[in-house]
Amino acid sequence: MYTDVSLWLAIIFVLAGLYTLAKSADVFVEGSAALAERFCVPPFIIGMVIIGFGTSLPEACVSALSAFSGHSALSFGNAFGSCIFNILAILGVVAFIVPIVISKNVMRFGVPMLLAITVLEFLLVKLGGGFSRIDGIISLIAFGLLLPLYCIKEKADQKSCPITPEESKMKNASMVKLCSMTVAGLVLLVASSHFLVWGCVDIAKSLHVSELMIGLTVVAVGTSLPELASAIAAARKKEHELVVGNIIGSNLFNTLAVVGLAGTISPFKDLSKFALYRDLPVSFLSVIVLAICGYNWCNRKEDGKIGIKGGIFMILLFVMYVAVMFCQEIHT
Repeated sequence: MYTDVSLWLAIIFVLAGLYTLAKSADVFVEGSAALAERFCVPPFIIGMVIIGFGTSLPEACVSALSAFSGHSALSFGNAFGSCIFNILAILGVVAFIVPIVISKNVMRFGVPMLLAITVLEFLLVKLGGGFSRIDGIISLIAFGLLLPLYCIKEKADQKSCPITPEESKMKNASMVKLCSMTVAGLVLLVASSHFLVWGCVDIAKSLHVSELMIGLTVVAVGTSLPELASAIAAARKKEHELVVGNIIGSNLFNTLAVVGLAGTISPFKDLSKFALYRDLPVSFLSVIVLAICGYNWCNRKEDGKIGIKGGIFMILLFVMYVAVMFCQEIHT
């Protein structure tokens, strides 16, 4: 996917990618949050639709290209691997840095939805012995129904605009400027993540690290850097709903749209047993962990919060998952 470059150029890619990634994430989050305020749209919806789907564009492009080339099974594993990383690694890291507030609506509707769609994909694969074109169409239809229904429910729960135009941090900014900030931030976010991965891959090769290690570490983490960068930026600005909306939206997109598109383009039967009996169950387990860590057990009527302890627990689970995956892959 990435052509070889010289070591000094790879180092420049890494440094420039890191810098651009941080700056573009700030611009993207600031612009999208301001748009939510301007149109009185719940920040969760902006995080779910714009940020969640926007930062998942790399996975979508890779999955579509893989499907067209007859490697749809790769799309399946990549999609659920991203879902696991989004919850356990990204939320874990962000919660370790800044405690994340999880609204009770997410616990009541978002988490059950993610559990349901994970079970749906497992049943489609298990019962059919693979992923047929019909399975792909079912996934796309489910995505087309669940997304607007969830957005309508979230909008209906908002009784009034949370922030008046006078209270907005960018009340004097024009709509053109806000839209430009959001689009430019998203484009730079995705582009900088690719340059960062490109540089890291070539540095790893120059150090004679195996392709397996590159795939399991650098590339896997790198393709989810847009989600991680935007989540950290939103958390630092105390835009907790953008963080959670990002994860919910990205996982909804990966589980139904990315997998559904790949299966519709090129059905597959040769799904790895690890994807069915390891990655799918761990994806389900990660949502359970989100529910346990994010639920307010002291007062069910109040929002929950994932703090440092919950973040460390999530990170440790992800490390264990990667360790198990690594051991299974090298012994296959």
